[in-house]
Amino acid sequence: MVKFFNREQEMAELDAFLEREGAQLVGVYGRRRVGKTTLLTTWAARTGLPVLYWVAKRDPKQALMASLAQTIWAWEHGGESGEIGIQPQSWEDVFQMMARATGNRRVIVILDELPYALQQDKGFASHIQAAWDHLFKNSSVLFFLSGSHIGMMVDLLTYQAPLYGRFTAQLPLLPLSFPDIRDFLPRYNVYKRLAVYAILGGIPAYLERWDDGETIAANVQRLFLQRTGWFRNEPLMLISDLTRRESTSFEAILRALAAGNHTREDIAAASAITSPSLSHYLPRLIELNLVERRIPATVPLKQRRTSKLSRYYLSDPYLRFYYRFIDPNLHLIEQGLTSRLWQMIKGNFRAFVALTFEELCRVWTLAQARVDRLPFAPDAVGSHWATDVQVDVVATAWREKRILLGECKWGMEDVGRSVVRELVEEKTPRVLAALSEGGKGWAVHYAFFARTGFTEAARAEAARHDAILVNLATLARDL
Repeated sequence: MVKFFNREQEMAELDAFLEREGAQLVGVYGRRRVGKTTLLTTWAARTGLPVLYWVAKRDPKQALMASLAQTIWAWEHGGESGEIGIQPQSWEDVFQMMARATGNRRVIVILDELPYALQQDKGFASHIQAAWDHLFKNSSVLFFLSGSHIGMMVDLLTYQAPLYGRFTAQLPLLPLSFPDIRDFLPRYNVYKRLAVYAILGGIPAYLERWDDGETIAANVQRLFLQRTGWFRNEPLMLISDLTRRESTSFEAILRALAAGNHTREDIAAASAITSPSLSHYLPRLIELNLVERRIPATVPLKQRRTSKLSRYYLSDPYLRFYYRFIDPNLHLIEQGLTSRLWQMIKGNFRAFVALTFEELCRVWTLAQARVDRLPFAPDAVGSHWATDVQVDVVATAWREKRILLGECKWGMEDVGRSVVRELVEEKTPRVLAALSEGGKGWAVHYAFFARTGFTEAARAEAARHDAILVNLATLARDL
């Protein structure tokens, strides 16, 4: 059974369309398996309004027209679409049929997986535009166009697209956040949930396949380390859906990032793609929320756009796990040497999860800033890196000359006093030296993040500097 959890904000946004007068044309898009169909159909059912739902397939144009027409007839007459043999001659006939069926009523119309129809009929968007302009714009219909092929859905919104200027709203559906996955894994504690989040991210369809009655090792072996594993072909299908282009170059970049190459020069060398060509691929991956461009939070605001200190990271947890552990070792899976592969994963897994923990610490810091719970209101939240020092969490306020420095530790034991002293006494002077005028006049604040907690000595040392102390349980609760 499909699970539906934690989409309160999106449901509220959809409810807002009900309050608006007149017709609405809404584009809903997001990556495969993020839950678009479940969200729309669940919400539509809750409204109590009539719902006309059609999902496009990879069929020829004539078959698509017949499918939609039969769906409309069945919806209007309460029958099964397979019972009739309607064969419309044009999309105009189909949409005329839809307009007669919906009439002046408040009706929800959902055209799902729209990119499949766009692939089979390049002019389909123009037909929707004509139908909207002449049949539905002045009606009471709530019209939703949904699709997983983000590249094609976003293209519908561009200046030269037939539907440009027609959409009354757009709703991008993002993966669930870390706290939101709790309902999928009720038998796991917060530490295990973070490990799963580091592997799968917040994709509902992925989380549904995880069995929290089994260990993490058992789930990884069942889902990833089998030749018939469910996730075996997912990356290629996902990237193809998202990019609308051949996936080879995109995959090469993702592999390079997963292997630890984060500068343009290193990515170019590892992927065998020239640095100028990366200017074509990287922005697309960033736009699709698969890759993140990071700038040190210590770079002044005016220099951030053009800074050459930028680094690129895989921001999608699932792809990060797949290209870090599975893709380079497919030969082991083919040979059935899954125990060997699991031992390799296990030996590096804690360090891998630590990266996700660091990201959540930055998310927590940003969330606290939004509700004014930091010592100051920052202009930027991120991290800092240089040849001589790296700090996991950094928040800066340039006008007030205030900075927060944070250290994250994912060890099994409580964080000790030496971690506090290292950040205060060794790292702070080096970070300040990177600021204008050597950091003169800057006030420094501190935060420390731990998996479980802190020793008494660490707490005493942190108290001397009025530092914020956060463990994973507190972080999850606050988020």
